[in-house]
Amino acid sequence: MSAPQNRDAFEAYVRERLEEIETALAAAATGSMPFVTEAARHIISAGGKRFRPLLVILASSLGTPRSAEDLTRAALVMELTHVASLYHDDVMDEAEIRRGAPSANSVWDNSVAILIGDYLFARASDIVADLGVDFVRLQARTFSRLVQGQIAETVGPAEGQDAVGAYLDVVADKTGSLIASSAMFGGMVAGLPDEQVAALAGFGEELGVVFQLSDDLIDITSDSTGKTPGTDLREGVPTLPTLMLADYHDEDSCDLLAQIHGDLSDDAALAEVLRRLRGHAVIERAGDEVARRAEVARGHLALLPEGIARDALSELCDTVVSRSA
Repeated sequence: MSAPQNRDAFEAYVRERLEEIETALAAAATGSMPFVTEAARHIISAGGKRFRPLLVILASSLGTPRSAEDLTRAALVMELTHVASLYHDDVMDEAEIRRGAPSANSVWDNSVAILIGDYLFARASDIVADLGVDFVRLQARTFSRLVQGQIAETVGPAEGQDAVGAYLDVVADKTGSLIASSAMFGGMVAGLPDEQVAALAGFGEELGVVFQLSDDLIDITSDSTGKTPGTDLREGVPTLPTLMLADYHDEDSCDLLAQIHGDLSDDAALAEVLRRLRGHAVIERAGDEVARRAEVARGHLALLPEGIARDALSELCDTVVSRSA
């Protein structure tokens, strides 16, 4: 089941695989009770970029997947693990909206959201067992990093610890780890040699960090996202631009930082902070850092086989940097 090398045919191949995975996701989220099925499909039905299944497909296309069924299983495990973590994240963050729809914890309650997250983790663990022990081990280690990243975010940086460095460590664990594992799963399904799977790990980890850091910028600079601009600011969530702002010691920057740490519940106050941030040099600096890291991610691809799949992975670097939603 090799992927076609013609660009149009390759894009059609990827779309077909994603459609198959979408159907399989709904089936995997089916419980023994109608209520479990409804709650487990809540976030899945709201849509999403399916970025992790896409990475599984693209990475597997560097070689020849051992079977269509295993390719689907690999993508399912990654997306189910991701979706399960979202249920838990929304409880931790007391979120009310997820993907433009009411979050599960606001529709039902925290207990239901936590239990549904656990159920989806269990479904992912069941499916990954059919792929083999190496896949099971990687998924378990990825889950461990997800949890430790959430703990580190909850506890916050230690006294004297660099705030930006601590934040980037959290991003690597909470976002980079699962995207790295998605790329690795694809390579493993295709039987790529260890050094190429390692290259995919490095690529995916860096790309995952870029993905989150671009979200940080989008929260400030874009009016076209699924969430209200400035949501992270209003909720006091640290982001790359606001953390970098602490490096500026001029009066205007210090005043802006004080506003950011103040009460932003009023829409006018939030709009003023957004206006000032958008005009500050820190936005360009943060954007440069995102672009730099995307090039680091692209550098890992040099060890991978040339062809349309590697080109598609390279184009993802540009897509993640330039996206506005």
